[in-house]
Amino acid sequence: MEFVKTADGSKTLFHEQIGEHYHSKHGAQQESIHVFLNTGLRYWLEKNVAKNASILEIGFGTGLNFLLTADYCAKNLIGLNYVGIEAFPLSNELVSQSEYNQYISEDIWKDFLLNYTEALNSKIKLTDNIHLEIAHQKVMEFNSLEQFDVIYFDAFAEIHQPEMWTPETLAHVTQFLKPNGVFVTYAITGNLKRAMKALGFSIEKAPGAPGKREMLRATKL
Repeated sequence: MEFVKTADGSKTLFHEQIGEHYHSKHGAQQESIHVFLNTGLRYWLEKNVAKNASILEIGFGTGLNFLLTADYCAKNLIGLNYVGIEAFPLSNELVSQSEYNQYISEDIWKDFLLNYTEALNSKIKLTDNIHLEIAHQKVMEFNSLEQFDVIYFDAFAEIHQPEMWTPETLAHVTQFLKPNGVFVTYAITGNLKRAMKALGFSIEKAPGAPGKREMLRATKL
């Protein structure tokens, strides 16, 4: 796999076997900031007036969502506990070619690359206030005693990876979310809305990132 430029100049990867890019072709950085950082974490922080947050990401991929989130938290003195699930992690060499250092502090970038491989095996301390763990397993194999404030659901699209969007998978994932926790994803479909409602979530349509009219944000009641 090789990185390719998206419409906003940031890079993403194309997964040939899945048949989809890791991030939006309309702008990888824009999508990550809009869908996950702003509509997810920042929304939760404002609602809860919190200075610490825990995030579970489904589909760690290139690490872009984590890097932008970690950079925001570092700059705003917010403690971050971040767990990403990734069944097929990318190599350190490939991740280093993303050039995401353009969008974050040099310290976050260097610490991430230095500790990426270790994070695949155990939780690591990236800075005094930022901890990262990448669970190298399939999502249905993931288990944790931790409960999270926000879920970033960044699986490949349902048309390419339908097993990630079933009621069973969504139920498994959302059991790790705290009451009043927030679930965000770039997608919004009738099946997804019905599944989240059945799981006891309050759902809302939020404006989508460039290239998408709407996205889903759901709050656990």
